Amino acid sequence: MENKENKETVLVTGGTGFVGFHTISQLLLQGYTVKTTIRSLARKESVINALEEAGITDFRKLSFFEADLIADAGWDEALKNCDYVLHVASPFPLVEPEDENELIIPARDGSLRVLKFAKEAGVKRVVLTSSFAAIGYGKNPKDHIFTEED
Repeated sequence: MENKENKETVLVTGGTGFVGFHTISQLLLQGYTVKTTIRSLARKESVINALEEAGITDFRKLSFFEADLIADAGWDEALKNCDYVLHVASPFPLVEPEDENELIIPARDGSLRVLKFAKEAGVKRVVLTSSFAAIGYGKNPKDHIFTEED
C-alpha cells in the first residue's frame, strides 16, 4: 500500500466517523482512489475540512456517495469499480439503547448489506472492523484501561 501511483479503488464506509476519516486520510496519502459513504451528502464539507486539517490538499481521488447501512439505496453506485472495501461504519444511536438488539440488528444487517453489494460488484476483498461499542458498555471506562484483551 505504499505506491503513490496506485490505481486501485477503495470504498471506506462511514466517512464522517473517526475511524473512517483516518482511514480515508491514510489511503489518500498512499495514492489510492477513495470512495466513501456518508448518510447525507450535506456532511461532505465536514469531511473535507477535517482532511484539510490533517494536511490533505488534493481531493481529486476522493468521491462521496450517499448510502445508509439500513437501506439498499446508493450501495450499488458506491461499490461500482471498487477493488476493496474497508467497512468501518456501524449505525450507532445517540443514547445507549434499552434493548441490545437496537444496536446489534442494524450493525449486522448493515454488514450483510455491504457484503452483498460488494459481491455483486466483484470486489476483491472486504475488511470489516468491530466497534468499541462491542466491549465499551461492559465496563466503566473511568475504572478500566481497555486493551487487546478486552
